[in-house]
Amino acid sequence: MSSSTDMYPLQYSVDYPEGPRNRLTALVRLILAIPIIIISIFAAWQVIVPTFFMILFRNKYPRWWFDWNLEVMRFVSRVNSYVLLLRDEYPATDDEQAIHLDMSYPDEGDINRFMPIVKWILAIPHFIVLYVLSLIVLLVSFIAWLAILIVGRYPRGMFDFTVGVMRWSNRVTAYAFVLTTDRYPPFRLGE
Repeated sequence: MSSSTDMYPLQYSVDYPEGPRNRLTALVRLILAIPIIIISIFAAWQVIVPTFFMILFRNKYPRWWFDWNLEVMRFVSRVNSYVLLLRDEYPATDDEQAIHLDMSYPDEGDINRFMPIVKWILAIPHFIVLYVLSLIVLLVSFIAWLAILIVGRYPRGMFDFTVGVMRWSNRVTAYAFVLTTDRYPPFRLGE
């Protein structure tokens, strides 16, 4: 068992839905998700550039900006979970729902002001692996979509795999773009 000091500064999980899934919304999920996808893309793009300049020029991550970025990441995670059929609830803009994402606020001096550019380069191996895993997640989601339509359930192994890829992706995002940690993300799907 790992201690809390061994845990990565970003934790992510999704509650497995008990009971039958909503087949009707699963059938037309991508159409239903279009408005919320547009909102999430708009919100996500506002995170990267200001954070980069705040850290580069002020060597500071203001708490209010961290809180905003955390909420944007939570929102985008709810949208992704909805689109990938992990949950049936339409993504809320302010409620946690069944998607749990938490990041540690960086302590004073925990973030090096010159690391943002280096992080983008160091994250390239993650981007390559996550690209391949994302293609597999699309295939898994299609198979899960069929399973939901036929038997009304998302197979547990496929669910755990998709959540693991999303956890890894969120950690790389926190490291390379949201810039909340200088700690290199692990190459793993699990906690």
